[in-house]
Amino acid sequence: MTDIDKESLVSEEIAPTQLSMDMTSSKRHASSSRKHRRSRKVNGALHHGDCIKIMNEMKKESVKIIVTSPPYNIKNSTGNGLKDCRGGKWKGAALQQGYDTHADAMRHGEYVQWQRDCLTSMMRVLRQDGAIFYNHKWRVQGGLLQDRHDIVDGFPVRQIIIWQRNGGINFNPGYFLPTYEVIYLIAKPKFKLTPKSNAMGDVWKISQEKNNEHPAPFPIELATRCIESVDDGLVLDPFMGSGSTAIAAELNNREWIGIDISEKYCDMAKDRIAEITGKSF
Repeated sequence: MTDIDKESLVSEEIAPTQLSMDMTSSKRHASSSRKHRRSRKVNGALHHGDCIKIMNEMKKESVKIIVTSPPYNIKNSTGNGLKDCRGGKWKGAALQQGYDTHADAMRHGEYVQWQRDCLTSMMRVLRQDGAIFYNHKWRVQGGLLQDRHDIVDGFPVRQIIIWQRNGGINFNPGYFLPTYEVIYLIAKPKFKLTPKSNAMGDVWKISQEKNNEHPAPFPIELATRCIESVDDGLVLDPFMGSGSTAIAAELNNREWIGIDISEKYCDMAKDRIAEITGKSF
């Protein structure tokens, strides 16, 4: 990686694992194409730790694009459907237990300050021609709209992209089925899209991730659209989760850095990246 010394980022970096290979000619010829693919190394690194601390240790203005989706603080909800399992949509949902190391139930003001601190650190490492794709969700709490303006206020939001997704199941007769989330495009002054990327429009119809053990998986296709709309440069995801942003970066031959506070999710991402891309750490 050219823009940043990966070894200096954090002491708890996930240790690489060297794929065992027999280097004799006969063994090489007998290897399957998938095993051959696994002989290649990933283009990035996973880091286990607090994303703000790690980003603050990174080189300033070293990242071209950040694609991320933080916890939504969804269990701090006036609706109570997720907190006490009422409402058919959330019955048995993985997020009833929160995340591995995060309950997702902070006081609203505390949550807002945390996310603003995260965005401040993201802006610090972002190049002058870079952009943040910050995925979040609007909701109504206590009769008032939480459109996340209190989080993004003062940051250079250039556009809002609508992610139209599947709605799942909602048995609440008082509400229409929710089927969208938002992506804030927060851009530095010199940022531009790659040619013809603007033709995608600002409403992206992408299905949610399936067959994923993470409680709130991020679709690879969504991360791919973000990455492909920005030209070459380092990709960062401070809330890496199950590794979707890293996978999208790998599929586009881009260098990347992933961060997650959960060692469990780091291991999950590592396994998923290896399985889908055929590369090793």
